[in-house]
Amino acid sequence: MTADAAKTAPSDLAYVPFVSVENMMRLVHHVGIETFLEELASHIEADFKRWPEFDKSPRVASHVPGGVIELMPTADNALYGFKYVNGHPKNTRTGHQTVTAFGVLSEVATGYPVLLTEMTVLTALRTAATSALVARHLAPKDASVMAMIGCGAQCEFQAMAFRALCGINRLRLYDLDPKAVEKASRNLTAQGFEVTRCGSGQEAVEGAQVITTCTADKQYATILTDNMVGAGQHINAIGGDCPGKTELHRDILLRAEIFVEYPEQTRIEGEIQALDADHPVTELWQVMRGEAPGRRDAKQITLFDSVGFAIEDFSALRYVRDKVQGTSFAEPLDMLADPDDPRDLFGMLTRSAG
Repeated sequence: MTADAAKTAPSDLAYVPFVSVENMMRLVHHVGIETFLEELASHIEADFKRWPEFDKSPRVASHVPGGVIELMPTADNALYGFKYVNGHPKNTRTGHQTVTAFGVLSEVATGYPVLLTEMTVLTALRTAATSALVARHLAPKDASVMAMIGCGAQCEFQAMAFRALCGINRLRLYDLDPKAVEKASRNLTAQGFEVTRCGSGQEAVEGAQVITTCTADKQYATILTDNMVGAGQHINAIGGDCPGKTELHRDILLRAEIFVEYPEQTRIEGEIQALDADHPVTELWQVMRGEAPGRRDAKQITLFDSVGFAIEDFSALRYVRDKVQGTSFAEPLDMLADPDDPRDLFGMLTRSAG
């Protein structure tokens, strides 16, 4: 390296650890999918238990033709994290993913990023880990069967998390698209699940203690009608996650005890957008801290009105940062300008011409 080149070469401060999709998948297999989900759930629970420490706000959503593009920020006193994520239900028609994402974790003290990572795979894992973590508090203690209505990209992740965290290995699958059911059944059978393919949503929920709804269409839909839900069931509603997009009949909400992540966001985006603004809900952080009850009795209908909240992504970013430090699962990315004199950014630019 010449002297001039050395002057313009990036310094250590210029580099940010970057986790690509390939390296994220390598990391998950290195740890083990179910272990990864369990450890990730532990990080999420730890952060929920210190909920008051976080700066919180509903995500910033731009509703665009065919979907939505969102930024999800949060911070504690040491770290700031955000995720960019889209949701475009019709993307699969052109070979695109419905959801893609990436995220950044930064130090509050300097504002410098300390991690840049893909979050398409990671979001699927954190969504599933959150669902199963919540079910530990809300599902019947003897739950052994889960109905999955909607067999898209999230389906298998949910199943893996519920087995890892709740011991559920029997699945009843339904989707309007038979090919989606076939895909999910093939993948899950290969993972050792006992799978039943069902011809309707009504058939899928029969004998299930947990019902997971995970559909993608951006519309007011009725995936579960009131007569499909019985006493003692836990509903994990994860498909309704933006204004104008729901999955459950309103009467189910009126019969269920409703648990949410962040009411200010869920009332805009969740199933409870169909209810009065003051309809009572329980915040999950209070349940995890022991300040509010979860499931109280065997006959209670519990509903996790899941929309996804930034603290869950913060937890995932924090977990991945810990896992990749000092490993080959992250590569240094020349991302930050770092001139010798912090005030001479222009000089750095002009010297690079040589």
